Amino acid sequence: MGVRACVDDVSRTALALPRVREVAGWGGRPAYQVGRKIFCGNRSPRPDAVDDDGRRLDDVIMIRTPDESDKLALVQADGPFFTTPHFDGFNAVLIRASRLGEITREELAEVITDAWRSCAPKTVVAEWLRSGQGFEPGARA
Repeated sequence: MGVRACVDDVSRTALALPRVREVAGWGGRPAYQVGRKIFCGNRSPRPDAVDDDGRRLDDVIMIRTPDESDKLALVQADGPFFTTPHFDGFNAVLIRASRLGEITREELAEVITDAWRSCAPKTVVAEWLRSGQGFEPGARA
């Protein structure tokens, strides 16, 4: 098994991708944007994401997904990803920062990279793939 993911891996992974910048997202919290699209970011507490006692979760990270099937695969897997009714019809998953350690850095990097690829200009993605830094879907060993 690989090294477990942590909160710092979110920003480190996102900022390593081409043309990404950190912006003040929801509630002024860090979010990561390519072009004008946020593909990953820390959400402020919202009424749609609460714990068992009804308290709003304060450590939720939103990560875009390429499509509905990717979203469902992540949410339905036995893992830390979830969604809420607020995200019905929107291709994104949620994960609590406190549960990042349930996945590896590599798994987190793959989800964030897929999010970036779904939002980045196609020419930027193609250039990144040609540079040898990127990978084609399914090409991982």
